[in-house]
Amino acid sequence: MSPQQNHAQGGLKQAQVVVVMVPLPAQGHLNQLLHLSRLIAAYNIPVHYVASTTHNRQAKLRVHGWNPHSASNIHFHEFPTPHFQSLPPNPNASIKFPSHLQPSFDASSHLRDPFAKLLHSLLPKSKRIVVIHDSLMSSVVQDLVLIPHVESYSFHSVSAFTMFFYFWEALGKPFPIEPEILKALPSLEGCFTTEFRKFVTKQHNHAKLASGRLYNTCKVIEGPFLDLLAKEEISGNKKQWALGPVNPVLAIQANLGSNQIHKCLEWLDKQTPNSVIYVSFGTTTSLSDAQITELALGLEKSEQKFIWVLREADKGNIFSGEGERGDQLRKGYEERVEGRGMVVREWAPQLEILGHPSTGGFMSHCGWNSCMESITMGVPIAAWPMHSDQPRNTVLITKVLKVGVVVKDWERRDDLVEATTIERAVKILMGSKEGEEMKRRAAELGGAVRESVAEGGGSHLEVDSFIAHITR
Repeated sequence: MSPQQNHAQGGLKQAQVVVVMVPLPAQGHLNQLLHLSRLIAAYNIPVHYVASTTHNRQAKLRVHGWNPHSASNIHFHEFPTPHFQSLPPNPNASIKFPSHLQPSFDASSHLRDPFAKLLHSLLPKSKRIVVIHDSLMSSVVQDLVLIPHVESYSFHSVSAFTMFFYFWEALGKPFPIEPEILKALPSLEGCFTTEFRKFVTKQHNHAKLASGRLYNTCKVIEGPFLDLLAKEEISGNKKQWALGPVNPVLAIQANLGSNQIHKCLEWLDKQTPNSVIYVSFGTTTSLSDAQITELALGLEKSEQKFIWVLREADKGNIFSGEGERGDQLRKGYEERVEGRGMVVREWAPQLEILGHPSTGGFMSHCGWNSCMESITMGVPIAAWPMHSDQPRNTVLITKVLKVGVVVKDWERRDDLVEATTIERAVKILMGSKEGEEMKRRAAELGGAVRESVAEGGGSHLEVDSFIAHITR
């Protein structure tokens, strides 16, 4: 039994509270709220997870470190949304933001009515309904103000660092900030499409309905920025809780069923500790053929062991054809790097790879899921931002926390990253004194985060505090 379950025993009033989760239908968002569902369900609180059939299936299929099918206290509600175009990504787009997912985001707004009906159906069985919704799904939950005994909390799936500067700039920079940080802060130019900016504005128009804000981070990682977010000028005196890391942090196994181990984990078992760099750019990035060629050459020239996940970005419906990339690699490449490098063309168990003792570095787009998983496992990052919050997360990782090296400078985001640049970054991270320092700091930070989630640790107490608040 987990510490949370021990803590929750005998809490009769807790059985009278139910939690409803409303994620944005994109992998990094579905994943974080499903992980949070596990944390909350451990306190004997029923959790209802709301998405379309396709996106519920995606969330359950890809979750790592635990099995959602065996969680009897998590209930999945599959509501229909209108048919949307599940377009392929465009690897040659000038802005790398996954604009092909916009039809899926827009279709999700039709969850508003079924969501309201679900709340009405849960009312007779509960003293209080607590809605935790992705900050980008605020319009879907807007009717909760018309229903008694319902309160809501917006969940921010990005770093406190990124979120603070977003609010601070949007509110007209209400107080001064350390000039050194501002110098390093990249602009948001090139991070989003115009359509997505409009979508965000629409969601934030409803954000004031929330009673508080939740973050997938912790004080050990982002204490100063959580303090800035808590300032009255930014928070408007709304309560906030840092509940992260929401992903499992201790001994984890791939959720593959009967003793089946992914081939890349078997390969890692044969390597020496800290010798492999894991290369993956998340679920919303597709590299151009020219960039794939440069990356392949850079990894080869580095003479470093690597696992490279080479996939297309997700479509809005991932089941309408998996996003594999294969023929972009020059003939004979995989034969040349055999034994030293492994190219994976399907979904890879990232949490398990990062947690493996042979993994010593992570070349990443710096999406917040990936950053949190890497920090949790004590793995330093070669940062290659693509869009969204990633350029600012790169600053947090490399300049503030000092657990990474920059591969791609955001100022030169339109340039091809050449093989020599990639080779240099890999060698710094994996084979230099500077890299050793990053590894040491990453290991220390990972250890502090793992202590924080243990019973009595800061993150554990923060989750306790939130549970106490919603079951008051």
